[in-house]
Amino acid sequence: MESASEMVAFPLLTTPIESNYRACTIPFRFPSDNPRKPTPTELAWIDLFLNSIPSFKKRAETDAVDDAPARAEKFAERYSGILEDLKKDPESHGGPPDGILLCRLREQVLKELGFKDIFKKVKDEENAKAISLFENVVDLSDAIEDEGKRLENLVRGIFAGNIFDLGSAQLAEVFSKDGMSFLASCQNLAPRPWVIDDLDAFKLKWSKKSWKKAVIFVDNSGADIILGILPFARELLRRGTQVVLAANDLPSINDITYPELIEIISKLKDNEGKLKGVDTSNLFIANSGNDLPVIDLSRVSQEIAYLASDADLVIMEGMGRGIETNLYAQFKCDSLKIGMVKHPEVAQFLGGRLYDCVFKYNEVL
Repeated sequence: MESASEMVAFPLLTTPIESNYRACTIPFRFPSDNPRKPTPTELAWIDLFLNSIPSFKKRAETDAVDDAPARAEKFAERYSGILEDLKKDPESHGGPPDGILLCRLREQVLKELGFKDIFKKVKDEENAKAISLFENVVDLSDAIEDEGKRLENLVRGIFAGNIFDLGSAQLAEVFSKDGMSFLASCQNLAPRPWVIDDLDAFKLKWSKKSWKKAVIFVDNSGADIILGILPFARELLRRGTQVVLAANDLPSINDITYPELIEIISKLKDNEGKLKGVDTSNLFIANSGNDLPVIDLSRVSQEIAYLASDADLVIMEGMGRGIETNLYAQFKCDSLKIGMVKHPEVAQFLGGRLYDCVFKYNEVL
């Protein structure tokens, strides 16, 4: 699935990876569970993936491949069949299942049926919309003189952008009905304190320290990357931090890919190569080697491993990369996990509300 070149472990994970890094945050089963019998958590997550099939099928029906509707029907049949098998025998299809396997099996079925990027059309539309709003969002941010308030505004922008997630069945439904207003989403975030809320500690650090290099594993296309992450990355650049944006190698749901991100940045830069007046010579776009909406950091591209080796801040953005996987991942440097809770199962696990926010900052002294 990933690029042909060999995958390596992310160098900033605390070692040894073999013994204590688990990508998935929520344990689906424990060693004492019967291997032949699905656990209640496995069943809940299998149902979550079953419920997302209609929205994926709908996207697949309008894809550019031949006989898209018939293939989309086959996708729905085949993937729901796999999920039903896992309910009967959790050890089938490479199980027992976890969030990574359930995503991988879905991508596998889509690819086997000739689908390469069923969300392409909606990604292109959302990217175009967000590009037209970028200057306005940055101007509003730049107009905030107080540094702490400007930071909080940028963080709220990341959460608001992160709502554009078509992997969540409920949000896919909302989105197909009314679209999303970025500025309204900023206003309507869950009130603080959020379910995990280290923003005050991060603000304090922000006021005293500049990181030399930040690596940001990015999430969705559209408002998420363009109106959430890029204004935040631009602020880091303005403060003298080198920024590496790590995007997926291959398409998965509406996540931004490496080639798409390069194209977006080139559209946003002015004639002098600046991002709304900010020099971009310290901005790097990297291919993470990933092809899923979640990420296992024991397998990343050599490119991102090389670029990240001297970073002193790692940011895992979005529910898939920063909450459902890697929430408890430990790094050798400062880290930030930031994303919105968009699955009821995740809200329940964290003891928070649906659409609550996670802002987890760990400082390494």
